[in-house]
Amino acid sequence: MSSRQIKAKVLELLNSRDLAAVLGALQSFPAKDVVNVLFSAICREDSLVRWHAVSGMGETVARLADVDMEAARIIMRRLLWSLNDESGGIGWGAPECMAEIMCCHAGLSAEYVHMLISYMREDGEELCQDGNYIEHPLLQRGLLWGVARLSRCRPGLLLEKGAGPDILPYLEAADPEIRGLAALAVGNLRLIIAQSHLKKMLTDNSPLRVYQDGFFLETTVCRLALTAVEAMN
Repeated sequence: MSSRQIKAKVLELLNSRDLAAVLGALQSFPAKDVVNVLFSAICREDSLVRWHAVSGMGETVARLADVDMEAARIIMRRLLWSLNDESGGIGWGAPECMAEIMCCHAGLSAEYVHMLISYMREDGEELCQDGNYIEHPLLQRGLLWGVARLSRCRPGLLLEKGAGPDILPYLEAADPEIRGLAALAVGNLRLIIAQSHLKKMLTDNSPLRVYQDGFFLETTVCRLALTAVEAMN
């Protein structure tokens, strides 16, 4: 099958509503070929295609890492580079893909989790923790989605790296999607220090849509805040 045929088939698969079927079908193609298509798909306007591409990136890069770790590292570095001002790009989908990949592969998560955390931090002096703070609100959404995703699959790793306090300021962000994702993250991490912030959010009825495991959850900031508070009790 030619590269063009693989691209057409992968894009067709991503448009399916059954994520499990999508991920299963992607395994029939060479991982490197799939990744090349997914890089274009994470920038698509269609939310289903875009988010399934994020999920697909996690599974596919993890599959690649199992046979060629250095090739997987190159993908991670490519995602990191896309968030660099010098790249000339914007980095749409990069934090989400990094998080999904790290959820799917323990080795890559150990190597790169500090980089995802760094995007919440200003410049610092600590080893492996110099800040790369992301200011763009839409990229912050992707970053907080990534942090929330990791807070579900690898909470211990985030806590070990001291990411908890870095999430707190996002509970007061102007963007309701960022506030809601931050609430989701602190709830998953059982961050008691966030309780006072969360209680202030219990009257925040701002709506948001969260992608989880192949589905879109229509919710509100206050619902996510309440769930987080309940998780700590």
